[in-house]
Amino acid sequence: MTTAAEATAALRDLLDPRGFAAAVDPVGFAGALGEAGRALVRRPLPVAKGLLGLTTGSARAAGTALLRGLGSHGAGPAALPEKDRRYADPAWDGNPYYFLMRQQHALFAEQLRTVAGGLQLGPVARRKIDFLVEQSIEAASPVNWPWSNPAMLKKALETGGQSLVRGARNALRDLATNRGMPRQTTPGQFEPGRDLAATPGTVVFRNRLIELIQYAPQTEQVYEVPLLLSPPWINKYYIMDLAPGKSLVEWAVQHGHTVFVISYRNPDETLRDLTMSDYLREGPLEALGVVQQVTGAEKVNVAALCLGGTLATAAASWLAARGDDRINSLTLMNTLLDFTEPGMLGVFTDDATVDRMERSMSRRGYLPAESMKTTFDLLRVNDLVWNYVINDWLLGEDPAAFDMLAWNADSTRMPAAMQTEYLRTLYLQNQFAEGKLELAGERLDLTSVRQDTYVVSAEGDHIAPWKSVYAGAAKLGGTVRFVLSNAGHIAGVVNPPSAKSRHWYGEAEHLPADPQGWRDDAGEHKASWWEDWTPWIGERAGEQRTPPPIGSEVYPPLQDAPGSYVLGA
Repeated sequence: MTTAAEATAALRDLLDPRGFAAAVDPVGFAGALGEAGRALVRRPLPVAKGLLGLTTGSARAAGTALLRGLGSHGAGPAALPEKDRRYADPAWDGNPYYFLMRQQHALFAEQLRTVAGGLQLGPVARRKIDFLVEQSIEAASPVNWPWSNPAMLKKALETGGQSLVRGARNALRDLATNRGMPRQTTPGQFEPGRDLAATPGTVVFRNRLIELIQYAPQTEQVYEVPLLLSPPWINKYYIMDLAPGKSLVEWAVQHGHTVFVISYRNPDETLRDLTMSDYLREGPLEALGVVQQVTGAEKVNVAALCLGGTLATAAASWLAARGDDRINSLTLMNTLLDFTEPGMLGVFTDDATVDRMERSMSRRGYLPAESMKTTFDLLRVNDLVWNYVINDWLLGEDPAAFDMLAWNADSTRMPAAMQTEYLRTLYLQNQFAEGKLELAGERLDLTSVRQDTYVVSAEGDHIAPWKSVYAGAAKLGGTVRFVLSNAGHIAGVVNPPSAKSRHWYGEAEHLPADPQGWRDDAGEHKASWWEDWTPWIGERAGEQRTPPPIGSEVYPPLQDAPGSYVLGA
């Protein structure tokens, strides 16, 4: 319940122009649109040409559609992609009306991109305008609207109108309970500990920030060097233990590793002041000590994902600064270390946007989970938003069961201090790559990370672009095996062997400066990167031994996996 003091603070924020801007336009699109408007005023001719081209093309498309209605098969003026599964229905080509709708949209998209691309904008406004242009184009797609989607009409006829009733009910439900966004999953289909995060294990350590899970052995002998997994704290850890057959944890355990994983707490206002230094000390550094005490191992292999990989690399650099080499090897999955080119996330990580985010978080003490989820959904708006508008609202269907999206929906909050610190120091100032990042009393240097490192990236990654991952890997001081998989940010991790799997690889003490040159020379392997990583990590895991006990006298078992933090709402 909102207190009178909180309501007063919220009203005061809204009356302050900066607070109003943070609430109404947190990403600063208005400023970018203003800059675009001024650029249009300075150079109106491209707009006039674009409108003329759109008008001319539309007239030609209408004429072609009319002729097709009379039996012609002429091509329209707009060039259409050869493969777009959204337009698989034969009606898009065979029905003159739907043919015209698709042609008009393609012409609109072409002219909008041309006009926006010709604007003279600063780099921040350019990223935002390009993002808005693509969002507008995708939103305007005729497949997304009831008056121009043939599948909706067919479904309504097949069901006697029941699909329309179900779709309207789904839309009203989502407007009331899901912030107006279509559901991607049906609640209750997947439960951590039952369907997901199901590899048998035990929580052996807990502090205010993490639980550490030790997994039960599934082989008679295990490697002497244990494996610690460091996930990101955006979403829950079990993307690394998704479901039987899709779990990297399960794969590693079944291949003879003693596996531990960090499970981060879903922070609330009591953790608002946690910093990156706190995450470093109370996360991977403390976990390393527990793993060593439980197993008796002198060294630990570390495998880490995304932001968890950035922190694990920071831990390796921090330990190197103190002459500590207890990390035996690093595996980094879709991990940015150099943030010069942050990809699509650059739209949300300029100075003004971070300032607004900081102000917005100041009252609650954290970034709400739904803010992070919405941001990531918009980065793949066709797959994660419009696809479900069509399925749930237009066709009146329930979303198909999909474990990866169940994990995606299980979002977490972000502590205010840590969130602004990592955005400023990494995304805005690129301090880690430039050797200027200081955490927990040490200045961190990527070149000091001399462990053998396995770096896997994904060619379809929209969050950690593979060339940016490559740029960071090239700064590491040890031998790097760089692997490019044929997947995306998440599917690049949940990557069990399949007939569709493939990857490209290369290994060197110093990676070539040009990532595309590396890509052109890299060897191709028709297998999952899991299969490539297995012998690599095995060679760095020591001799075989009897599995260590679960926990120890110092760190006794606390509860069965997946623990309590992962269930925290």
